[in-house]
Amino acid sequence: MSYKEDFIKFMVSAGVLTFGDFVTKSGRSTPYFINTGNYHTGEQAVMLGRYYAECISEHIASGDISGEPDVLFGPAYKGIPLCVATASALYEKYDMNVGYCFNRKEKKDHGEGGIMVGHKLKDGDRIIITEDVITAGTAVRETLPVLFGAADVKVEALIVSVDRMERGRGEKTAIKEIEEEFGIKTFPVVTVRDVIDTLYNKPVGGKIVIDDATRDAMEKYMAEYCVME
Repeated sequence: MSYKEDFIKFMVSAGVLTFGDFVTKSGRSTPYFINTGNYHTGEQAVMLGRYYAECISEHIASGDISGEPDVLFGPAYKGIPLCVATASALYEKYDMNVGYCFNRKEKKDHGEGGIMVGHKLKDGDRIIITEDVITAGTAVRETLPVLFGAADVKVEALIVSVDRMERGRGEKTAIKEIEEEFGIKTFPVVTVRDVIDTLYNKPVGGKIVIDDATRDAMEKYMAEYCVME
């Protein structure tokens, strides 16, 4: 089993990848949802960090990411445990001792003050953002001003759990729009197509989570909102 297939089943078992009727941050009604806020144990945090670290290592090895990053940034709130777990896994498995930081939702006006926590960003820092999912790119556009306001940094890549393969503001995928607008490449651990291929009529914990009806609903949603590449 590849790490991608293992990760998909891990998300289902953790109650992070679920199927039903949901609404995304972009306002679209969707038959599946990824909520990394449902991770809640130390074991899950360790495993999650390893999957993200493997994705980063894979793309560094291929040259898609130009060398080891200086810092991982996790946008509040769901990105916070992602950056910490991934930084730990990069050190444990790949001997990469990278910094990590995250933002507060509201600027602190006492103590050390400021909006950033963790690694103190400085000019020239090369950053990888760790997020849960990209749909229309809304969260990324909210995150970048926080980073660029802290220092003259370079965002090397965005790592997400799942690429939903959806259009952004126009007819291109949100991932393509982010790349063209900001020069930032996005690397998902898996895509929604990987999810369907891995789970359709195959049990996880003795249960089929993508049956014919669910697959049809997902394919219908993708036909309306996704860009098939």
